Amino acid sequence: MSHVPHELIAEFPELAFKITEMKTSEPHFARLYEEYHEVNRAIHRAETNIEPTDDIRMEEMRKHRLKLKDELYALLKG
Repeated sequence: MSHVPHELIAEFPELAFKITEMKTSEPHFARLYEEYHEVNRAIHRAETNIEPTDDIRMEEMRKHRLKLKDELYALLKG
């Protein structure tokens, strides 16, 4: 398993400009973006054993990150 953080701009490099633009112009997008990165950093810390967690919590965090990623993508494409 890769322990590389899933930064949103790395996930959607073709939308990097729009991500940057929407972070400053769309409060709802900015809030979801920050929440995505908080969860993403928590997952990364758990995967690298900086802040280990159990499998159930890890699965919950990954599902939450995926839900946020889907919501952010929908806003970017909408």
